[in-house]
Amino acid sequence: MQSMTKKKGANAASGMAVDDECKLKFLELKSKRNYRFIVFKIEGQQVVVEKLGGHEESYDDFQASLPEDECRYAVYDFDFVTDENCQKSKIFFFAWSPDVSRVRMKMVYASSKDRFKRELDGIQVDLQATDPSEMSLDIVKSRAL
Repeated sequence: MQSMTKKKGANAASGMAVDDECKLKFLELKSKRNYRFIVFKIEGQQVVVEKLGGHEESYDDFQASLPEDECRYAVYDFDFVTDENCQKSKIFFFAWSPDVSRVRMKMVYASSKDRFKRELDGIQVDLQATDPSEMSLDIVKSRAL
């Protein structure tokens, strides 16, 4: 007989749960601007917070916190100045899937991405990257404007 218990927040299609801390920390980034970035990883059958980046951390620090050989999701609060000299910020969602990561891992991250992204209300720009050049600061700047 199948168990009727279901993980909190699990989705029947992907079977992936989203830890409440993911949503809580994202809300803090979005509304209170407590963090510059958040890196998320899939552990077992759920998405969890792996790293919180403080405001003193740079975009280089953010990129350095993504493993070279494993997939991750991340959000980054990008501050910029428009051509009209207005200070703005946009929240980027990154799906980091390096070419050298395991095929199974890439499949799990790809199949869970949209479901996870829906849990984070307020994402303004979505970027998929398979190597660091695809998420360079120049690309982020061009996508922000």
